[in-house]
Amino acid sequence: MAPRGLSAEEKRIKLLEIFHESKDFFQLKELEKNAPRLKGIVSQSVKETLQSLVDDGLVQTDKIGSSNFFWSFPSQRGSIIRNRLDTGKNVQLNHNNQLQDLEASIEREKAVRPESEQRATALGRLCTAKENVKALETELKAYGACDPIKIEAKKRAVILAHEAAVRWTDNYSILLTHFTRRHGIETQEIRRFLGINEDYEDIF
Repeated sequence: MAPRGLSAEEKRIKLLEIFHESKDFFQLKELEKNAPRLKGIVSQSVKETLQSLVDDGLVQTDKIGSSNFFWSFPSQRGSIIRNRLDTGKNVQLNHNNQLQDLEASIEREKAVRPESEQRATALGRLCTAKENVKALETELKAYGACDPIKIEAKKRAVILAHEAAVRWTDNYSILLTHFTRRHGIETQEIRRFLGINEDYEDIF
């Protein structure tokens, strides 16, 4: 049975051990050469594993000349953990302060709104009203295109469109009359030229 390969986290741990045990600086090529021999990490995965450690701040890197060097010391990991712990404590403190503010706000609201039969009755009516509103909104959605508000809006749009059509028809008639009088051309001839039927003005 072939030996099981290292998981991604195991590679990270073992590659970090190389730095901590040697307390030295390395280039990528050196790690790709030594990692398989020292920790059983295949050389092809060293670059990716190393980058993940750099991204997490567990390994430092800097460019000296044309070469990139990597290093990590045991104390560095402890410092990172302490920083994370301090950050976590600060977050927890902020959350505790917010919780205390919320609890104090709740107590103030309770003092302003003491429990009573009248308040309980009013809250019950409010709850019922909200449920009725929700039910009516659901019923209104069920109307779809038959929504009374939408129908009324469409009726208004039809009226406005009809008024506009009548207005433009009147303008056309005025212009047609003016043109025939000015140039002595028959109305029917102008209609035929423009492709306008005789029933053009029949708007009801």
